[in-house]
Amino acid sequence: MQIYSKLASKWYPLLDPLEDHEDEANIYMDLLQSKGSSRKTLLELGAGAGNNAYYMKKKFQCTLTDLSLDMLALSKDKNPECEHHAGDMRNLRLGNSFDIVFAHDALVYITSEEDLRAVAETAFVHTKVGGLALFVPDSIKDTFEEKTELHSGQDENRAMRCIGWSWDPDPTDTVCYTEYSFLFREGETIFAHHDRHLEGLFSKATWIHVLESVGFKTETITLDLDGIGEVFLCSR
Repeated sequence: MQIYSKLASKWYPLLDPLEDHEDEANIYMDLLQSKGSSRKTLLELGAGAGNNAYYMKKKFQCTLTDLSLDMLALSKDKNPECEHHAGDMRNLRLGNSFDIVFAHDALVYITSEEDLRAVAETAFVHTKVGGLALFVPDSIKDTFEEKTELHSGQDENRAMRCIGWSWDPDPTDTVCYTEYSFLFREGETIFAHHDRHLEGLFSKATWIHVLESVGFKTETITLDLDGIGEVFLCSR
């Protein structure tokens, strides 16, 4: 998945612009604050380039983690005041607890129920008693539909076009694929690249079972947000 590694520093900002996350981040903050405004510290598991954190840090003291050092570098550039840690959300242990634990985009790369439980345990041990954990999966098996999306971005000398195609070759397992076909242009030079992303796909019942098995009380909420359906708001 080179868009998160050697292609990240130059091309990821064109694929996923910061400004596209403002409305999304505001919805998450409104949801979290609707359950009590006194919560101030937030740990994000799989923060990626830090696009949600850029807006959420206005209301929360954010600690950001990601497995990719290249993506963490992008986040550090836009969120220098936030604490950053490299680590895998399946086994990360910071020795600290937070009012809120938040996990979104990187959840899509959790592909087995065993690993999903490991992520839930990581979130649980980092959530203060009385705190919240918000899990925002990209897709739920119950409502998954094959789809194709077009992504584009450009600056003064560079441009990118990308087709993302999400499909599920075997509805009986817990994985699907998203194929990203890129065309990159720098000056007059154009090159193509294909990234195949193996992604997790779990039913709503599995999500609830796993989250509650580690100790969370779980509420399912449907958000009015394009591309996001049901999310899981957990309390400890």
